[in-house]
Amino acid sequence: MTQSTLITGDYRIDAQRTTIGFTTRHMFGLGRVRGTFRLRDGHIHVADRIEESVARATVAADSVDTGNSMRDATVRQQYLDVVNHPDIVFSSSGVERVDDAWVLRGKLMVCGRTKPVDLRVTDVRDGLRATASCVIDRYEFGITKMKGMTGRRLAFTLDVVANLST
Repeated sequence: MTQSTLITGDYRIDAQRTTIGFTTRHMFGLGRVRGTFRLRDGHIHVADRIEESVARATVAADSVDTGNSMRDATVRQQYLDVVNHPDIVFSSSGVERVDDAWVLRGKLMVCGRTKPVDLRVTDVRDGLRATASCVIDRYEFGITKMKGMTGRRLAFTLDVVANLST
């Protein structure tokens, strides 16, 4: 990502074209679970100095989908408590170059707890379409139900599409 790659300005993240996928483990680490969340809304500001750019995104906590309705209901009720915490929110504080990628530094709020999270941005193309990844430790957010039966860490991959606001 270079200044020539991006047009400075304000962008609205396209919720219909953006994907938030994750993988984790279950059954004492023996099985892999894949799933998705749905973006509710989001904004990106690309600053003249890329390092000063910021983003904010809100994810619908009740949108978790692993392809197993019983598991999804358990995640919504027992893990994410979506009745009391309907949104998962990421707010960045800036961007930093680290090795061969850019890192979007920010805070993630899940179940009312806010913790620092770094999104590693590995690809930016076609205006503002970006691929990013991070690993979340659910215990840091107080989500400790079913230890051993459910993976502690979730590896997220985001494919974000945003359109320049006019």
